[in-house]
Amino acid sequence: MTTKTATISQTGPTKSDVKRLVKAMTAIAWAVLIVGVVLCVANLSHFSDQNVGLMVGIGFLIGSVHIYVIGTAIGLVHARLHQETPKIDQGDE
Repeated sequence: MTTKTATISQTGPTKSDVKRLVKAMTAIAWAVLIVGVVLCVANLSHFSDQNVGLMVGIGFLIGSVHIYVIGTAIGLVHARLHQETPKIDQGDE
């Protein structure tokens, strides 16, 4: 009985995968922001903490900022990870 051995040539996400993720999260953040603005404008007549539509709209506005910041942070961390990979010399000393 023999076993097959598989090697993994790439252990992390590629640059294009991360770019696609950052672009998708940016698009989602804009969509959530637009929904939040629409909800806030539609429910602005009764400005109170009892107005559920207004409170949900404000939550969407805050959530869109968080989504955008997380997406941007993922892109920056990935860029820095590939920028600062030290090269280890295995040569003669």
